[in-house]
Amino acid sequence: MAMLIQPQFNPIALQIGPLAVHWYGLTYLAAFGFFMFLGLRRLHQQPFASVTGAGAWSRRDVEDILFLGVMGVVIGGRLGYCLFYKPGYYAAHPLEVFAVWQGGMSFHGGMLGVVVAEWWFASSRTKPLLQVADFVAPCVPTGLAMGRLGNFINGELWGRVASPDLPWAMVFRGAGDQPRHPSQIYNFLLEGVLLFVLLWLYGRKQRREGQVAAAFLMGYGGLRFFAEFFREPDEFLGYLSLGLSMGQWLCLPMIAVGAGLWLFAQRRGNRLL
Repeated sequence: MAMLIQPQFNPIALQIGPLAVHWYGLTYLAAFGFFMFLGLRRLHQQPFASVTGAGAWSRRDVEDILFLGVMGVVIGGRLGYCLFYKPGYYAAHPLEVFAVWQGGMSFHGGMLGVVVAEWWFASSRTKPLLQVADFVAPCVPTGLAMGRLGNFINGELWGRVASPDLPWAMVFRGAGDQPRHPSQIYNFLLEGVLLFVLLWLYGRKQRREGQVAAAFLMGYGGLRFFAEFFREPDEFLGYLSLGLSMGQWLCLPMIAVGAGLWLFAQRRGNRLL
């Protein structure tokens, strides 16, 4: 049976003289573009379209959330990787925390960075924090999808060894000759496409304040937890307690916080407006 082989992409998509544009950078730009497009659409949905006065939503708000969110993702993602995945190493080499060009980002750290950015934005614009989180949540999965696409193009974060009979099993250069699950595509479809569709439909209707953000936490946590069963764990960590990966252990508090937030919002009884 013929085996699929992960295509060898040139990491540089376009080069003009000394200026090199990498595919990974283009996926980030696409993620920002999707967020801006969806954020502007979100302005016309309820309850945000009906907010008046000092708390009214505008295009400027979307632009500022995007800027602050990017800062939160980069700073939080890097610090999260250093603290969650290699605390001992970076404690011994603290200056390498700033060596972002060497790679190493954590989604869960980036998410905490975004939470801080949302808090800052909500405080400066006199908007309820949970309302800001509800606005942002459905606009995030498309960015996650672009990130996973970048992982696939770079041939990184490959999946666990798969049966040769699996029609879409793929050989990744650098991971040996065994067929593997294309876990980046699984994540693209689950935490990117599927989560976006579910959250966009859920967030279009009137919900209690905080419930859309809670649905994101539970949805991402659950889908990522499932997808991790097909992803090769980090070599320097391997499997942790109960045979789970670090990504799975970090998803469990996400699911718990999301469930708690959803129940809190339900019992409090307040609408988004």
